[in-house]
Amino acid sequence: MDAKGQRRRMAYITRIETFSACHRLHSKTLSEEENKKIFGKCNNPNGHGHNYKVEVTVYGEIHPVTGMVINITDLKAYMQQTIMETLDHKNLDKDVPYFADVVSTTENVAVYIWDSLQEFLPPGVLYEVKIHETDNNVVVYRGE
Repeated sequence: MDAKGQRRRMAYITRIETFSACHRLHSKTLSEEENKKIFGKCNNPNGHGHNYKVEVTVYGEIHPVTGMVINITDLKAYMQQTIMETLDHKNLDKDVPYFADVVSTTENVAVYIWDSLQEFLPPGVLYEVKIHETDNNVVVYRGE
């Protein structure tokens, strides 16, 4: 209940973007043999690509005047800047400084997107970043 005794209405809002990027799963702290053993074909020296689908979910109280948790136009702009402009049609390992020393697994891509979005969103609003790397492989990150 709010100060006026009215029930607070909470909602989840999800926006989806897709981007294409390539990467190579390779850790500088491991030997060539260890990298090949752990990452297999994803350790190809020439890399490989994905068409990623990213779902960003925010959570909060529905504003009594605007009827929104967040202006979806704002969320779209934040995702454009943090995902599309920095990751789309890029070699993650070579074009995104964050991945110079971080293995570009989908888990770490989710962390990167989470941290980047946090710079724009009000505290506590970001609920989840979900990335579909393939039709069968999905990563969910909630800032934990």
